[in-house]
Amino acid sequence: MKQLNISGQQVGLLITFFTLPGIFLTPVFGVMADRIGRKTILVPALLLFGIAGTACFFIRDFHLLLVFRFLQGTGAASLGSLNVTLIGDFFEGRERAGAMGYNASVLSVGTASYPTIGGILTMLGWHYPFLLTVLALPIALVVLYSLDNSKPSQEQKLKDYLTQAWISIKNKKVIGIFILSIATFIILYGVYLTYLPILLDSVFSTPPYIIGFLMSAMSLTTAITSSQIERISAKYSEKSLIKIAFIIYGISLLIIPFISNLWLLVFPLVLFGIAQGLNIPSLQTMLTNLAPAENRAAFMSINGMVLRLGQTLGPILMGLAFIISGLSGVYIIGAIFAFMMFFLIIMIIS
Repeated sequence: MKQLNISGQQVGLLITFFTLPGIFLTPVFGVMADRIGRKTILVPALLLFGIAGTACFFIRDFHLLLVFRFLQGTGAASLGSLNVTLIGDFFEGRERAGAMGYNASVLSVGTASYPTIGGILTMLGWHYPFLLTVLALPIALVVLYSLDNSKPSQEQKLKDYLTQAWISIKNKKVIGIFILSIATFIILYGVYLTYLPILLDSVFSTPPYIIGFLMSAMSLTTAITSSQIERISAKYSEKSLIKIAFIIYGISLLIIPFISNLWLLVFPLVLFGIAQGLNIPSLQTMLTNLAPAENRAAFMSINGMVLRLGQTLGPILMGLAFIISGLSGVYIIGAIFAFMMFFLIIMIIS
């Protein structure tokens, strides 16, 4: 914000322009992955993500930065959904739930690491964290030469394939999961990722590396919780875990604006991490179990699309909350929203 001379509302566009392409392109890439193969989509996507993301390091103009964030988001559009699709291809039953948990855990280790790394790199310059995306380039080569996933067998005509996929998606439980996915990422990207750093800076005058450390505490908690999801799901259904998660989301967000000591923020952030660790793999497992194998990439890509919608709407909606009710209002409105989703689970997902 300071280096580019932009407002608190404008800074959210750096997230919005990254997530926006996924709303439109993720389902397209999903259909293509079902028709021509997972690897055929993954390799170019990783290359575009890595090249456009690394280019952001060299840019000093805000509007040009938005253009390259859009290109980076185009590359990222298929990555999360095909990641989960491959787990659905390789695992079944309880093993699938465990694999989803480990996947969420690995993702959380990444999100735990990069705020700290990013906070340290930011001390060299605001643009240095973009160098992390260069790691996507060697990963593209690993996928190209090492991923053992053959082209799906597709004897259906495209029209029949799309018809079958649409019939499968028009399910009350599936639609409910999609709504909850949107809600999850509105909370994560709107309340947490966009406005927590602003709160830490404006209220506590926190240096970047401490901001990174505190955000990492949430992600590490998510990683630990997700890694145990197979064991937890043996005692509780996915629906129960999702209900518990949204209650915890609401409680953690309600606590944050009333804390006056910086280090006491660790408590609600750990709670938020537990909610993430219960919620994300449970939603993904429920959805994968409902997805027919021949339409799985399209199915998960629709979920990827709604995730991007949540990521895109989050900063915008919470930006409005920020304008109307200030920084504390963002967290209170986010908590109310989480509690509303708890009641939606009771009504829709049976």
